[in-house]
Amino acid sequence: MAKFDILEDLKWRGAINQETDEEGLREYLKNHDDLALYCGTDPTGDSLHIGHLIPFMILKRFQLAGYHPVILIGGGTGAIGDPSGRKTERVLQTAEQVKQNEEKLTAQMKKLFGTENFEIVNNAEWLGKMNLLDFLRDYGKFFQVNNMLNKDVVASRLENGISFTEFSYQILQAIDFYHLNKDHNVQMQIGGSDQWGNITAGIDLIHKLEGSDQKAFGLTIPLMLKADGTKFGKSAGGAVWLDPEKTSPYEFYQFWINQDDRDVVKYLKYFTFLSHEEIEELAEKTEKEPWKRAAQKKLAEEVTKFVHGEEGLKEAQMITEALFSGNIKDLSVKQIEQGLSSAPSAEADKEKKNIVEFLVDTKIEPSKRQAREDVKNGAIYVNGDRQQDLDFEVDPSSAFDGKYVIIRKGKRKYTLVHVK
Repeated sequence: MAKFDILEDLKWRGAINQETDEEGLREYLKNHDDLALYCGTDPTGDSLHIGHLIPFMILKRFQLAGYHPVILIGGGTGAIGDPSGRKTERVLQTAEQVKQNEEKLTAQMKKLFGTENFEIVNNAEWLGKMNLLDFLRDYGKFFQVNNMLNKDVVASRLENGISFTEFSYQILQAIDFYHLNKDHNVQMQIGGSDQWGNITAGIDLIHKLEGSDQKAFGLTIPLMLKADGTKFGKSAGGAVWLDPEKTSPYEFYQFWINQDDRDVVKYLKYFTFLSHEEIEELAEKTEKEPWKRAAQKKLAEEVTKFVHGEEGLKEAQMITEALFSGNIKDLSVKQIEQGLSSAPSAEADKEKKNIVEFLVDTKIEPSKRQAREDVKNGAIYVNGDRQQDLDFEVDPSSAFDGKYVIIRKGKRKYTLVHVK
């Protein structure tokens, strides 16, 4: 049986931007099963978002193909701040913030990668032990300032200025690759397209210190743009986080299910582990029956399951179905908060109130005349039940622990009324 060609698979998925030595890497993969590769993330926040997920999906593909992924949490570099992709200096974090973020990111990575054939390292372990003189003598002398200035990430910042702290970041990342190559037998680093300069700096350092025959490879992933030319990874409400407390599984699921037909096949290739045949079949369905949104449903299902597990997926699907059908009575307060977090909201007190007055007071209806008309016509639902009786009294304590009254107007126009 022919060995799975991971590089051809990545090319088919459109996931390779640049490679330092494609021929050498192919040769290595053909003759070795022990490739170890790493990707790093600095603990600048307490959660990754889906933009960060892109290089880690590639790492996961290598893991599934039998190779050894290493994730570097930048406890050392995170105290400095990567200038990549930024126009201004980062605000330095306290040691306590960095520590808390490290713990959260480590837990997220364990959830995505499991425990088999996978390890997490922290560069604070080696960078934190280095003194300034060792840094300058053992590593600084191998870096030419003129070369460092030519790196895109530095060149783009020269006009507005860059501190020596951030300027030195590429040396620290190069030391990381050298350390992992020498002490952990890691032969490859992967990252976003903005990491190319840092990755090549690491390979140069390895070759200077260990000899030009030392195996060290780099691979970057293209910058992902949506069909409309904007950067992927943001929703109307901001970043889409992997942390369920920041972006609920329902909101996460909805982000994927609402993707444009022009983008969905690209995202299936990047963010799912479906076979080429399955993706091509979904591409055909999108072409022939776009209204069924089969590709979007499968995309939302696969990515939500990968990030939030089977339980998170089931909950997201249950809330989706309940809101779509209007059958919301069985949803918990927490599920209501997830499903209607971006719906229009209003406030009401705890007193029972006639339905017409309630609709006008909460501004769901502009006038009593319109409210009466909509109630009589059967367009108004209170907590999942259609109400056509003009004398009906809305009792805020009757459902959802007395915290909310949910009004649906028409097919799917929900308002979440907070009970004070």
